[in-house]
Amino acid sequence: MDTHITSTIDASSQDLLGYFLRRVSSPEDAADLLGETLLVLWRRADDLPAEPLEARLWMFGIARRVLSTYRRAGLRRVALADRLRLELEVRTSASERSTEGEELHALLLELDLLDQEIIRLVHWEGFSLAEVATILARRPGTIRSRYARARTSLRKAIDDQNGGL
Repeated sequence: MDTHITSTIDASSQDLLGYFLRRVSSPEDAADLLGETLLVLWRRADDLPAEPLEARLWMFGIARRVLSTYRRAGLRRVALADRLRLELEVRTSASERSTEGEELHALLLELDLLDQEIIRLVHWEGFSLAEVATILARRPGTIRSRYARARTSLRKAIDDQNGGL
């Protein structure tokens, strides 16, 4: 590896750690974020600008994106925990709902595998359709149409099970 790249990244490591320490609640998280940032920096070392100030700005831009991803993931974890807590409360308050959940799960299994995953990513993981498209490496329009078709299929199957109510 080029000594310029090594010395530039090494020289900024402490500053990047400080950046994270001032933005997250635990030193362990800051260290993890630094590690993730360093991985990105080493993978993209060929893109490192030669001028020191530009290199520093570039590295902090990457650190900011790593932190942003960390925060989004944290928000998703909190939202998922809230949804799970609510689901648990609903299940314990109405035992008949559990059989409905089992029936819905069985109906979900009748869908195409890709459609099942789209429904799960949207409703269980809380992703938007655009995010699902990225995760599944499909075009957003394809995901939107498959999602709409899968929801329609599930609604029809539920109506058929309930005798058209």
